[in-house]
Amino acid sequence: MIGAVLAGFIAALFAPWIHRAARGWAGWLIALVPAGLTLYFGAHLERLAGGETFSAVYAWVSSLGTDLAFRLDGLGALFALIISGVGALVIIYGGGYLKGDPQLGRFYAYVLMFMGAMLGVVLADNLITLFVFWELTSISSYLLIGFYHSEADSRASALQALLVTGTGGLAMLAGLVLLGQATGTYTISEMVTQPQAAQSSSLYGAILVLVLLGAFTKSAQFPFHFWLPGAMAAPTPVSAYLHSATMVKAGIYLLARLSPVLGGTDAWQISVTAVGGVTMVLGAYVAWRQVDLKRILAYSTVSALGMLVFLLGIGTEYAVKAALTVLLAHSLYKGTLFLVAGALDHETGTRDVTRLGGLWRAMPWTGTAALLGAASMAGLPPLFGFISKEVFYKAAYDAPDLAGPLTAAAVTGSVFMVTAAALVSLKPFFGARLETPKHPHEAPPSMLLGPVVLAGLGVLFAFVPSWVAEYGIRTAVEATLNHAAEIELELWPGLNVVLLLSLLTVAAGLAVYALRVPLQPWADRVDLGARVGPERGYRVLLGGMLWTADRQTRILQNGYLRVYLMTIVLTTVALTGYTLLTRADIEGVWRLPDARFYEIVVVALIVVAAIVVTQVQSRLAAVLALATVGYGVSLLYIMFGAPDLAMTQFSIETLTVVLFVLVIYRLPRFATLTNRAARLRDALIAASAGVLMTSLVLILTADTSRRHVTTFFSENSVLLAKGRNIVNVILVDFRAFDTLGEIIVLSVAAAGVYALMRLRPERERREALPETRATVELSAMAEADPPAEPQAADSGR
Repeated sequence: MIGAVLAGFIAALFAPWIHRAARGWAGWLIALVPAGLTLYFGAHLERLAGGETFSAVYAWVSSLGTDLAFRLDGLGALFALIISGVGALVIIYGGGYLKGDPQLGRFYAYVLMFMGAMLGVVLADNLITLFVFWELTSISSYLLIGFYHSEADSRASALQALLVTGTGGLAMLAGLVLLGQATGTYTISEMVTQPQAAQSSSLYGAILVLVLLGAFTKSAQFPFHFWLPGAMAAPTPVSAYLHSATMVKAGIYLLARLSPVLGGTDAWQISVTAVGGVTMVLGAYVAWRQVDLKRILAYSTVSALGMLVFLLGIGTEYAVKAALTVLLAHSLYKGTLFLVAGALDHETGTRDVTRLGGLWRAMPWTGTAALLGAASMAGLPPLFGFISKEVFYKAAYDAPDLAGPLTAAAVTGSVFMVTAAALVSLKPFFGARLETPKHPHEAPPSMLLGPVVLAGLGVLFAFVPSWVAEYGIRTAVEATLNHAAEIELELWPGLNVVLLLSLLTVAAGLAVYALRVPLQPWADRVDLGARVGPERGYRVLLGGMLWTADRQTRILQNGYLRVYLMTIVLTTVALTGYTLLTRADIEGVWRLPDARFYEIVVVALIVVAAIVVTQVQSRLAAVLALATVGYGVSLLYIMFGAPDLAMTQFSIETLTVVLFVLVIYRLPRFATLTNRAARLRDALIAASAGVLMTSLVLILTADTSRRHVTTFFSENSVLLAKGRNIVNVILVDFRAFDTLGEIIVLSVAAAGVYALMRLRPERERREALPETRATVELSAMAEADPPAEPQAADSGR
């Protein structure tokens, strides 16, 4: 199973080369990867319907309960089929949409990487594994949204999406860790069998809030919904894939997957249903007021995502069935409409619905796909969207609590969805023919395949609802609820209240569409979103963060090394010192040492030499005093039985003294650059650091019961490393990579110093360059021109 997850990442490595080699056929060839994955997951449907599941575990960090664990059940299979199936069509579509773009190979790589990350999310059976792939979707979506990286709008939109979803992802990570601690396992399939462990925990409130933050930011729920319309700066194939069928559904998947663990409580039902309901109504209301095709579809996607969250919040078995049915229907019709919007933009040069009209004759295939997709979005029979709308209304109508308000919210949101559907289908293709920037014509086959196939599936599924229910929805519902379920879907449920609500919805939606021009000024008067909405809050917060970072940088990174050192030393002393005073057992640590006279003499010599270094004005005297400190330390090494360290120290000190003496006359002379108060401050800081380090050493040496590292090295130096010199063994064996890293750093530094020494000062080079150039020019003139009259020579110069 891990092969299915890694297939996208592996294919992404080769996609640019395939594009260079195959050119126009690259999209069709690369699409074989997601198409093959679609067949792979589809081949498991019958066995999944029989109650089987498929698992694979690969050891990762087993000591922390974290493994690369994957599991294919009904819920994961439904999402995996959508991800891989739509992915194949989008890759083919992208080859036509971005034909001639020099970055097309990069587009293929990004899409495949994103597909692999999404498959990792929906197949993960470990919370930490899920989070890793979750963040990979954020990174790859950032690259896709910012595909037109030369445009400021694309870069800003990509950053906005990354910041919003990334912040939610960090909150979710904290929630997942707490959830694993509360349940005693990070394996999802084990966790769902013991929901009481999480819900009875004192951490349940924090877990719920943190996990919901991650889900709501990813699935663009209010008040985090604004990033999704902003992400329409991405190429249309990206919008069709990420923002209708896959990425934005990751939050929905998380809620569905963890609903047996976290769901069923009042906190879950109130928070999830309320946020979903507000998002559903708000997104649909804003959608019909847009004029850009992609923004209309983006806000209607926000509404549909709210609808899914709304149903999962209700939490009944029928509501979960409705949620998964709506999810499948939405992936089909919204993918269709996004691809249609891209075809219109590609072939007419505009996405502005006010500039589109009468395009049916020029683009009949695109128009047919648009009508089928929009009709499914509006919930018209005989399309799968009609079935999903019926079960959606019934789930709200039969809700155990507040059925009336929930049904009213569902109908209100759906009315504006019908209006949005009419805007993206009726307005561009019917009515008077309007002039467009480009002469309209039908899209190429690569750009027709996707919308036609997805729209066709919306029709086909409506006529085989029992098959969809048995092999798609039922297994997903059972995996979500963690128990058996009976699922039925019907194209014609008969005359009932739900059908009447559907008819009312369509009529009201078309009425709003017909009256949209006179209604628009009234809607503008009550629109406060631009002034006080969450998007403005995001801009204010981002501006505040940048302002704070600028001021912090001016203070902490002002270019003065002494300020950096003081900040580091004071912070270390304050935090570590506070910990020592409040938590460490320091009684009896500071006591007179049991030292011999000559040891005290050597220590006193070191201290005196160190003071001399800071006070003497002679550079040579300072060098000698500094060497005295080093040689004194070497004597201490000898006294305490470390001759090898003493030899090393002697060698280094001798070499240092020789080098200093050789360059003594090139060193800058000592000068007093600070006043007495500053020097006193520096002395106190240095003394505090010395006291702290001395205390740490005394505390560690006083407690002989915790010398595990010392014991390990003593016992294993000869046994494992075949060396009796413990210090050397540590440097070249136990910490060999650390030593290698230090050697590399010093080598790079030496190379940099050598390069700097080879460079002449900029002023010398600037002064020499004109002189050299003038000399060359005069020499060339003297060789080329014969002797001339003085006037001619002057004019020649």
